[in-house]
Amino acid sequence: MKKTFVLALILITAASLFAMGAKEDADYSVLNPVKVRVAALKGPTAMGMVKLMEDDGEGSVNGNSYEFTVVGAPTEITPMLVKGEVDIAALPANLAAVIYNNTKGKVKVLAVNTLGVLYICENGNSVSSIEDLKGKTIYSSGKGSSPEYALDYILEQNGLSDLPIEWKSEHAECVAALLNDPDAVALLPQPFATTAIMKNPSIRIALDLNKEWDKVSPESALLTGVVVARTEFVEKEGAAVEKFLEEYGKSTAWVNENVAESSLMIGNLGIVTAQVAEKALPYCNIVCITGPEMKERLSGYLEVLYNANAKSVGGVLPGEDFYY
Repeated sequence: MKKTFVLALILITAASLFAMGAKEDADYSVLNPVKVRVAALKGPTAMGMVKLMEDDGEGSVNGNSYEFTVVGAPTEITPMLVKGEVDIAALPANLAAVIYNNTKGKVKVLAVNTLGVLYICENGNSVSSIEDLKGKTIYSSGKGSSPEYALDYILEQNGLSDLPIEWKSEHAECVAALLNDPDAVALLPQPFATTAIMKNPSIRIALDLNKEWDKVSPESALLTGVVVARTEFVEKEGAAVEKFLEEYGKSTAWVNENVAESSLMIGNLGIVTAQVAEKALPYCNIVCITGPEMKERLSGYLEVLYNANAKSVGGVLPGEDFYY
């Protein structure tokens, strides 16, 4: 009887000590969160983060403490990553490959966060298929980046590579040209396509480039944005990276499921207005794809870009260590 009692006492004491240790670890994680500096672009690449941004405003999230920066152009994010001023960034998929190649592997891609957001828009009702683009001028911005490479690839695969494309510096110029030229169409990304339609009800979405890409390249997918992290940060703070991915996945799911509420958050954060966000979100294809599926989709997309124009991915395809 005594032996049984002593054994039970030992087991209870050990369990208590284990529980105290676990609680101390949890308390330490909360009291000493890892600071994670995150940057994203205004638009879809930042929209999926808004719930995480909101939750972080109430304190550390799952042991991480976040510092968010939202900028207007990819050129602002690149030096921030290279200089180590941010740890994680959401940016264009091909730019991630370029940075990886230019820095000799100093970034890793964590997730695909935005599928295609490019749409052919017109001022009328003459375009219902890719073949209907014959004889039209295409206005677009984004030369030297994903819009150019995706558009060129789709046109080439459909035998339309000779269509005239006029490149503008801003989306607003494309809309103005579209309104002034009855034989023109414009390639516009979300949420700008929605903004243009709200201001000019005669404009409509004619073609979804996601669907057109799938028709000519079913083995890959049209992607817009990814989330990357500095390799040094991943190696030093692996647990924090895992926590970020967990919370970011929850945030993107919540944004897609709660469009009205998330639109208000997006508006309050100055990403786009709440009115535009609510109409555009269903077309923004916000996701959080990680692991083998992320690698399969992204590597297939980058291979298509590489075959079309090696410079679009930095000259060579990224190595295996590019994928987290």
